[in-house]
Amino acid sequence: MTLEFFRQYSSKLSTIASMMIISGVLFIVLFTFVFFFLRVWLKKKSKKFYDINGKKKVSFAFFHPYCNAGGGGERVLWVAVRAIQKRYPDVQCVIYTGDTDSTAVEILDKARQRFNIVLPGQVEFVYLNYRSWVEAVKYPYFTLLGQSIGSVLLGCEALFAFVPDIYIDTMGYAFTLPLFKFLGGCPVACYVHYPTISTDMLSRVSQRIAAHNNASFISRSPILSGLKVVYYRLFAYLYGVAGKRSSVVMVNSTWTYNHILTLWKVPSKIHIVYPPCDISEFMKLPLVSDENKPKQVLSLGQFRPEKDHPLQIRAFHKFLMSVNEKDRTQFKLVLAGSCRNEEDEGRVKSLQDLARELDLEENVEFRLNISFTELKQLLEKSLVSIHTMWNEHFGICVVEGMAAGTLMLAHDSGGPKLDIVIKHNDQPTGFLASDVDSFANAIQTIFNMSPSERLAIRENARNSLSRFSEAEFETAFDSLCSPLFKHASEDKRYS
Repeated sequence: MTLEFFRQYSSKLSTIASMMIISGVLFIVLFTFVFFFLRVWLKKKSKKFYDINGKKKVSFAFFHPYCNAGGGGERVLWVAVRAIQKRYPDVQCVIYTGDTDSTAVEILDKARQRFNIVLPGQVEFVYLNYRSWVEAVKYPYFTLLGQSIGSVLLGCEALFAFVPDIYIDTMGYAFTLPLFKFLGGCPVACYVHYPTISTDMLSRVSQRIAAHNNASFISRSPILSGLKVVYYRLFAYLYGVAGKRSSVVMVNSTWTYNHILTLWKVPSKIHIVYPPCDISEFMKLPLVSDENKPKQVLSLGQFRPEKDHPLQIRAFHKFLMSVNEKDRTQFKLVLAGSCRNEEDEGRVKSLQDLARELDLEENVEFRLNISFTELKQLLEKSLVSIHTMWNEHFGICVVEGMAAGTLMLAHDSGGPKLDIVIKHNDQPTGFLASDVDSFANAIQTIFNMSPSERLAIRENARNSLSRFSEAEFETAFDSLCSPLFKHASEDKRYS
């Protein structure tokens, strides 16, 4: 009876296993059919662009949901678009943007005003209505995962609105790359400003160091910190899987290169392409003795938490405490940058409250969403530029400040440390610091130097910047994008 029971049990198991295999095969077949049907349908329904002779134009799409933000990443976008239009005038450039409150004319006009960039050709904008899916405020917990899932959903909206011939992500949404490669059926590339997750972030969580992306209640708990490390490592693995789908990976600095290489493990695809910095315009500013300049420290950058503007205000306050009280009114800190949304405006309000709390209302000034002309004017009359972001991926504002002739004081990490504020001709090009005390001491050192000593550093800094020009960026960008056109079109004009 026992033998008979096992025979019947085995028979049932065999039947169940067979049904599972058949169901699995049917699911795979159905999924494959739906996938390819959807891919073909998307291609057929998508808008096409034609030249004056009726020939279909190759479309080159940039995924940049915040294209109207006015930051360093947007400068990269607009110079990249201009590079493609100059090299391939018959290619249609498309930008996926979530700036639904701005017209195409307004967006292009802001690019001209903020960056002094005028495009030689036309741009098609594809407006995305669900940009909020990628905003950090929507995900108070599991922010990285939430934003990444949100980026896939936003990518789906983009893909269903328009299927390009070539796709490039220029904002760091790596999880959109497989979507456009496999479902969109087009070659994909990316320009990485900052890895979504880095080994430094893992290190901070492992060491239980509180930061803007590691809440104090987590850093204080060994259990929560351990769970977060597991979560980060799993996310880092998935991030690498997605990133590897890119045919070409451009990174903006040595620091970013090292992290992407560690996470994505595709050394043959990764290339350092320094961001295009408008050094030609800033270098037109006269480089003369700063003896008669106002004792002004200028901070340039978007009002985001990672920029650590509170550190600037606290360091400036500590420096002022070392100055005779009667002389303190001579010194000023100007914080200038763009505000993208209400969240950024709230940060500015908090910074204003901090300045008021430290009795710095007369010494600290805020300049929001300034034009390119105003930017140059601020740089021309500032003696020092300050940048306090820890592990800044590159630091276009750092380069601009050096090109304009200000004496640079940046954070001793990331791009500024590895690529920008480095020795040139064995001489310093600026100063580096890491906390309130070292920044305050550096400000004091700079103001205690003679004008001739500062001028020597400023001149050396300016002479070191040719590698960050727009021309260098355009040459590298065109060269690396060339293979994408070979995959996208059989037209020999793109070979």
